[in-house]
Amino acid sequence: MPLPPMREPISGLRWLKSTLFGLCIAAVLFDVLLFVNGIQMSSLLVRPFSRAAFRRINRGCADFWWGLCVAAGRRAHGIGVVFTGDDVPVGENAMVVSNHQAMPDITFLMFLAKSKRRLGDMKYFVKKQLAWAPGVGWGMLFLDCIFVARDWASDADTIRQTFARINDGKVPIWLISFSEGTRMTAGKLAAAQAFARERGLREPRHVLVPRPKGFSASIEGLRDHLDAVYDVTIGYVDAVPSLWKYARGLAPCAHLHVRRYPIGELPEGSEDLAEWLRERFHEKDDLLEGYYQTGSFAEPS
Repeated sequence: MPLPPMREPISGLRWLKSTLFGLCIAAVLFDVLLFVNGIQMSSLLVRPFSRAAFRRINRGCADFWWGLCVAAGRRAHGIGVVFTGDDVPVGENAMVVSNHQAMPDITFLMFLAKSKRRLGDMKYFVKKQLAWAPGVGWGMLFLDCIFVARDWASDADTIRQTFARINDGKVPIWLISFSEGTRMTAGKLAAAQAFARERGLREPRHVLVPRPKGFSASIEGLRDHLDAVYDVTIGYVDAVPSLWKYARGLAPCAHLHVRRYPIGELPEGSEDLAEWLRERFHEKDDLLEGYYQTGSFAEPS
């Protein structure tokens, strides 16, 4: 079963202190983000003359602001990450497949990306509605993130066009995929178990049944550009934090187990890729089962 949502601190003083501190950090980061958005908009002046320079400017903006988010967690709250599994190389182009429990999943993946010099190269599948949001949404418009409606018929052309730009421009990339399609909750897990029973699939215990279309399309569209797929399993301690609780310093640690699969080892064809992805989520399920029993995935790498 999924971990419960993190509760508010029992101590009123701790609640007040964490709330005030979180508000201060959020205000500073958002103000800086709007300034960064201004630089990104100015980069449009460069784009007609050099797409490479346009991308370098926006990559630098993303690396700077996301780096501030990582630094704020580390220095203001002492937040840490325990990495286990494969120590992946620095600077690879990769697709990162992760389980998804809460918004801080993204922030903890940033810790991994920063250590591998790929923080500014992270790209996401994003809901189309987010493109209108000041700050993060505006910023992602400049980073070749993939804005989708979650309807494959309407999303397929957008995805293919984005992948063509990445391939043609030899754009450095860490493509983040939460293949479950939504965040884990007890209700969604029950629905996933019923779905698996109906189709004769293995019933999950700690993850949802992955949706393979986006993963398969990504591998088929970027196979010649990617070096590897990173299979990341995220485990929290005792409870799952919201982004607001993370910003207040109430989530001091997460465990990330990483496995690296060279792109040449992945199968060809949509059906075989879908089965490969399902196998990875079976492994995540087993890893989380052991993690919740022992408090660790394995010896730290």
